[in-house]
Amino acid sequence: MPRSTAIRLSHFLPSLLLLLAGLAAAYVRDLNVFFTSLFNVLPTLVLLLGGTYCAVYRRQRELFLMATVYIAYYLLDTQTDYYRDNASLRDDAAVVFHLCCLLLPILYGLYAAWQERTHLFQDMVARVAVLLAVGGVALGLEQSFPEPLLNWLAEIRWPALHGQWMSLIQLAYPTFFIAFVVLAVQYVRQPRPLHAAQWVGLLGLFWALPKTFILPFTLNIMCSQVMLMIAVAVAHEAYQMAFRDELTGLPGRRALNERMQRLGRNYVLAMTDVDHFKKFNDTHGHDVGDQVLRLVASKLSKVTGGGRAYRYGGEEFALVFAGKTLEECLPHLEAVRESIATYNIRLRNADRPNDDQQGRQRRRGAGSDSVSVTISIGGAERLLEHRGPEEVLKSADQALYSAKSAGRNCVVAFQQNRRGAVRH
Repeated sequence: MPRSTAIRLSHFLPSLLLLLAGLAAAYVRDLNVFFTSLFNVLPTLVLLLGGTYCAVYRRQRELFLMATVYIAYYLLDTQTDYYRDNASLRDDAAVVFHLCCLLLPILYGLYAAWQERTHLFQDMVARVAVLLAVGGVALGLEQSFPEPLLNWLAEIRWPALHGQWMSLIQLAYPTFFIAFVVLAVQYVRQPRPLHAAQWVGLLGLFWALPKTFILPFTLNIMCSQVMLMIAVAVAHEAYQMAFRDELTGLPGRRALNERMQRLGRNYVLAMTDVDHFKKFNDTHGHDVGDQVLRLVASKLSKVTGGGRAYRYGGEEFALVFAGKTLEECLPHLEAVRESIATYNIRLRNADRPNDDQQGRQRRRGAGSDSVSVTISIGGAERLLEHRGPEEVLKSADQALYSAKSAGRNCVVAFQQNRRGAVRH
């Protein structure tokens, strides 16, 4: 099911910045010897570094995407080198260029949408077989029937759809369009930095191909940028896996530990726990339990007062308020506690109707399909006897224990000599 709420600009931002940098570099007219030499080796260097990175982490899809882009670069770069050295095109330049324009979006879209399977070796063999089969057929046709193949590629099949602005063969445009649609649907269904980078990378290739023989080093720059987009997206996802909780979408415990090391002298830490979660989980099942955790995380992520929510582990969450006192944070902690306590969760029945209207009527008429959840919160601010944030977190945990002993569904503030509870 599409998760439009997970679509984020941050998924596209690194790739868009690399695309803009590539566009700016491609339009630079006068390049000194250093940049000329750099652009000549940059695609190979990026493939070696990025490909090794993907191979180490067994990201075969990304590895074959890079290989597809590099093969197209190599075939076209041979033609552009000859053109720069001799001021004329090779005899096979037209058919090679048109084949690349047709096959690149097909293979790029195929590998981008082809997700890894359980058996990595079999998956790799299948990808290699597809690449060799497509490349072998294309090479055989180009060597055996260059003229008929060129005429077939260059034929205008839909005159009504052909415009003067089209600088590629007509067949290339529907293949690019289909690839764009497939990758866009893939991102909407699974919003990930990699899927965003694949779409932006295809956009860069679509821009670069018509400029191959017009702007010098366009091919070198843009192919390098596309491969960089893929490598950066892999690194981005690795960071998210390490620092962001997959179930709730909140930053995880490792991110919390790093954040605590960068706090100043004044800050507040709060520990939050879902009341009776184990009993709730045993009664309603783990799927409903996950639904509860996502709801609590969503409410905690909207805490006011400058707080930031983290998934600590299990049903525990942590809130960080930098530059605040405990007195300033208590109203915000109480507000988020109350927002969760007064919210009724609609349970998702396995036998719910397919019709949305019937589903809404059933939810309005069936009060037994909803449950309420409460949380307990313990908060602590940095005091003089605290040597570090770990001790402040420990004090917040003690306050959380006091909140549970006081009957749950309340906020307890840890203080040096006494503890006070805010109860509603």
